[in-house]
Formats: sequence, C-alpha cells, structure tokens
Amino acid sequence: MSRIPRFLKSDTSTIYHIMSRTALDGYPLSDVGKEVLLELIRKFSSFYVVDVLGFALMGNHFHLAVRMHSTNEISDDAIRKRMETWYADGRFITPAAISRHKKMLTSLSHYMKSIKQAFTRYYNKTHNRRGFFWGDRFKSVIVEDGPTLINLLAYIDLNPVRAGLVQKPEDYRWNTLGYHTGNGNIDEFLNTDFGMKEWNEYDPAEILSKYREFVYETGALDTGKGKAMDSALVQAERIKKYLLTRAERFKYRTRYFTDSGIIGSKAFVQEAFDGIKHLLGSKDERRFTPVAGVKGMYSMKKLQG
Repeated sequence: MSRIPRFLKSDTSTIYHIMSRTALDGYPLSDVGKEVLLELIRKFSSFYVVDVLGFALMGNHFHLAVRMHSTNEISDDAIRKRMETWYADGRFITPAAISRHKKMLTSLSHYMKSIKQAFTRYYNKTHNRRGFFWGDRFKSVIVEDGPTLINLLAYIDLNPVRAGLVQKPEDYRWNTLGYHTGNGNIDEFLNTDFGMKEWNEYDPAEILSKYREFVYETGALDTGKGKAMDSALVQAERIKKYLLTRAERFKYRTRYFTDSGIIGSKAFVQEAFDGIKHLLGSKDERRFTPVAGVKGMYSMKKLQG
C-alpha cells in the first residue's frame, strides 16, 4: 500500500514537530549515543537553513521542533557562504551548484536524512554491524506559531519527566531546558522563540524564565499519560523562581502533537490543508477536530495509507 505524501510547506518558513524511532529493540541510544546524535543535529543545523526550537533525545526515539525556511528567504550569497564553510576542500562552487544547494538546504527531508544517515554510520561502525538503525520514515507535524508552539515545546521538554527518568526537565541533559541550563545556550544552537511573542518580552533571561514556568505548570498536570511533576516541587519552584502567576494549563491530550497532520487555529489548519491537500489525491474537504482543553486550537488527523 502506498504511503501518504509528507505534509510540507515550501513557500514560506514553517514549524515542524519531528519524531523518529529506532528499529532496534530496547533503548539503544546510550548516553554517548545521545551526545553523538546531539552533535550531529548541531552540525547539520549550522549548514541547513533551519532554526532548532526544541528537542528531546530519548533511549529509543527523539523529538525535534524546527523552523525550516524557504528558498525565497535566503539569498544565493548566503548559500555560497554556507557552502564555502562546509566544503573545506575548496571545491569550485558554480551557480548551478548554488541553485541545487538552495533547494536542498531548505528541505526538511534532506535535513533529516543527513542527520539520521550520519548517526546510522556512527552506530554501525562502533557496534560492528550493518543494516538499519532507524525504523519507519520520520513523522512530521506542521505546527502553528504562538500558543500551539509553546505547548508543543513543553510536551517535548516533559518527555523525560513523563517517562520517570528525572523529576525536573532541566535535570535531563538531552532536551531543550537541559541544554539552556547546562551551558546557557552560549553557542546559540537553540532559537529562543518559544512562541511567546505576544508576551512582549525581549530579555533572553526573562523569556527562558517564563518558558520554564510554563513547562513546570504544564508538567504539574495529570494528563493520564506518564508521570506528572511532583506538586511540592512545583510549588517550591513557584515560590523561588516564578515571576508570573499566569500558567496556561496543558489540558489536551498529547497525542495531537504526534498523531495530527496539522495543528493550530482553525484558520491556520484550513490554510495549511488547502496548500497540501493535492498530496492526498482527493478533493474532499476535511473536518477539523477541536483540541480538548485548549480554546481555539484544532487538529487535522493525518490519514493512514
């Protein structure tokens, strides 16, 4: 049975939630493996035209939230400079090569292929094996900026908490908050756009503090899937750290961030769907499902092949 084409928007910058799971049994992504995978994500994100907004690397899968930019948002000269930095052998860079790279470096599929193939080569070499490391093709969900994005980022950061690996998200080394608190994001690998533009906050420290508050308040909720954060711990953090009393509650089920094809406001979902519905080979109109507990947010289920 043929697969449904991936939902992609190539004419404008677009946020995606990416998920990929290993094909191996157990938890083959060790601490060393996670460090290698993180370094590969950092490496290829400096080459591709992408902003990394959040991530969580788990024992058998990983999550990425990225903003891919379109070809009309970057100049040929900027592509040339990326190529000159990347290809240290001084190869001749032709206009045709620049044109090809412009399409490649703004492609979500090429970006993910580079990361996953490089990690497979590393894993197979260090474990003296051959074959696939990753399972089926990666999943991707188109995500609206703003409240939808910050809820997604909280969901990603809370993965190790829900799995019972740590009590606080920043105690985990291989996620967004762990990266921010571990080295202060001094290399600017992570973009600090947490979907909070409407809060009119521009101080990076205040932005991170408010995002951390949002994650904690979200983590305190019992979603019925995985562990919630300890209430006493959250209360202590409120007293010591939180500058705001507002905490938007995370009342919808997390499956919308993994099972959906598109999530956001009804208008956003409709516009995004209109742009990709030809990929489904159908002219049928789709009904969009309200996300429980979040006013004004809708989901379009990705159809099965």
